[in-house]
Amino acid sequence: MSESTDGPDKDHLRPEGADDDTIAAVGKVSEALEYVERARGHLYELHQLIGHADLLLDEAVQELRGSGHAEHADRLATELIGRNVLAGRWTFQIVEDFDDNYWTAFREEERTIRNALQDGKRHVFESEMKEKRRTHGHPRHDSRP
Repeated sequence: MSESTDGPDKDHLRPEGADDDTIAAVGKVSEALEYVERARGHLYELHQLIGHADLLLDEAVQELRGSGHAEHADRLATELIGRNVLAGRWTFQIVEDFDDNYWTAFREEERTIRNALQDGKRHVFESEMKEKRRTHGHPRHDSRP
């Protein structure tokens, strides 16, 4: 007999014995990780934006020199091009430090909690929310593809 397609798949079912408070708490840990993932994306955006700005300064310095403003060009080249954005750090170092010392640890802790309390299953809280909110039998409210 095949598995029913109405309702969540087995990878999103609440583990036996898990109570509502536990499922909600694990869901919050996962949601917190999602915010950390978004913050990480912003760090990478900062990294790319600052890098692009630094390269644009190269062009600006050349144009200033070409238009007779060598003093201003020299100051930009000395004071800004290649400058650390934080003490001793370029943005790639910030991203690497974040990844190594926070993001990786956060992901590992979230996975450990899911493994211990939800048999490693992801998005159990959201799966249950979907089941409560969808209109059963409606063609645009199927439980899964």
